[in-house]
Amino acid sequence: MPAPAAAPAETAADAMPMQNPMVGGAPMYAEKDIVDNAVNSKDHTTLVAAVKAAGLVDTLKGAGPFTVFAPTNAAFDKLPKGTVDTLLKPDKKADLTKVLTYHVVPGKVDAAALRQQIAAGNGTASLKTVQGETLTAKDDGAGGIVLTDAKGGQSHVTIADVMQKNGVIHVVDTVLMP
Repeated sequence: MPAPAAAPAETAADAMPMQNPMVGGAPMYAEKDIVDNAVNSKDHTTLVAAVKAAGLVDTLKGAGPFTVFAPTNAAFDKLPKGTVDTLLKPDKKADLTKVLTYHVVPGKVDAAALRQQIAAGNGTASLKTVQGETLTAKDDGAGGIVLTDAKGGQSHVTIADVMQKNGVIHVVDTVLMP
């Protein structure tokens, strides 16, 4: 029996969500919740520490659904020196919570739905975060999605549609600031 023909190459924009995609060297299982998957990603140790320090573990283990734009360790490293250490201090819990909840949107917004919102919005989509402020999403011109925060900072979605039992994670390359 001949080998099946190779599938045509896909762009990131056309690719279907992978079953159990690898993030930070670990498979992300759709039957696990956001926290149970994130703790296994070596690229998200800072985010996990911050979620614990802010007391958001139980929330992100809840039913949701949530859409989480999850900054990598490298994203946190882009912040000015000392910012992460300061935010992790107990007396800065409110500030840390504000930053983290700015990365969470209620509901399950996968990349296809986000692209539909961008198209319907004539090139931009406004996403109301759990924190209360808005993120703006646009097509980055190369088939990806870029988010703009309240301060004008931009973050690119580097891995989209990491499905969870209580939502979806989109990995981002920059911390968004309310």
